[in-house]
Amino acid sequence: MNFKRKLLNIFFLLLLVIPIQTYAYSQKVVLGGQNIGIEVHSDGIMVVGFYKVDDVYLGRNAGIDIGDKIVKIANKEVTTIEEMVTQINENIVDSKVNMTILKGNNEKNVTLNLVQDDNGVYKTGLYVKDEITGIGTLTYIDPNTKIFGALGHEIVEANSNTKFEIKNGKIFKSEVTGATKSDGNNTGEKNATFNKNIVYGNIKENTVHGIYGIYTSEINQNNLIEIADINEIVPGEASLLTVLNGNEVKEYKINILKINTSSNTKNILFEITDEELLKTTNGVIKGMSGSPIVQNNKLIGAVTHAIVNDNEKGYGIFITTMLEEGEN
Repeated sequence: MNFKRKLLNIFFLLLLVIPIQTYAYSQKVVLGGQNIGIEVHSDGIMVVGFYKVDDVYLGRNAGIDIGDKIVKIANKEVTTIEEMVTQINENIVDSKVNMTILKGNNEKNVTLNLVQDDNGVYKTGLYVKDEITGIGTLTYIDPNTKIFGALGHEIVEANSNTKFEIKNGKIFKSEVTGATKSDGNNTGEKNATFNKNIVYGNIKENTVHGIYGIYTSEINQNNLIEIADINEIVPGEASLLTVLNGNEVKEYKINILKINTSSNTKNILFEITDEELLKTTNGVIKGMSGSPIVQNNKLIGAVTHAIVNDNEKGYGIFITTMLEEGEN
């Protein structure tokens, strides 16, 4: 074997062993910023609180806790509050009903005492929920897979402060009518109207990094933006895109203060510098979660958290983290 052939063999060997970086997601996505209505249905009926009946907490006495899910009544599966009420009324024995509840991943059978009021209605002492409706901001759509990502954090049930385990859901048209400003300890919020008949997509997952699903409406292929690697993100000028009035997506100036690669979701610490945005909101407000963050014409992340007592500052998540979660 001559010297040139040896060099060629070494070259081809190097090509075989050098890893080639591949991505599960597209390197260009459709930029979001649109306000969206969000509706998710629970995987089970969640207990979110208790009320006293004849000065007794019936649910607590039965061993039920806030955050538990009711999955069966008298051994019959229930997935909605309507089904639960029907099965309770059909299976009352001696003012009691048998339930199967889910505590974390463990099923437990309990007997709930009921109290009948003067109108003949049985009281359970339970506050329950089977769906959550709200607003947020669309972050991106992958033009190849049609997968969308939004919020940048999970949907949490407010009373139990636990992640809402979903069966399914949808995103739909929502129009911003105004904003309640942040004030000291109180984080402001967008005010909006809903039109649930105009559906943009189906929600499949609720994760710590955002909500994900398949976008079913028309996609604007002209609004593509490159994805930034983490090492391209630097402190300094950037912008976020969100809606504060109607359906108009506008770009607002921010200043990135710190990059944190060790956090799961709070990767980008920023402050709002845009006078128009500050005049309207006094800072980061609810409903802004998922607003895309752009730097040097690349998508770098999404707004996730407001900072109480320091309303002008907020946190964002790396866009690569959202994309990796969404494509899994």
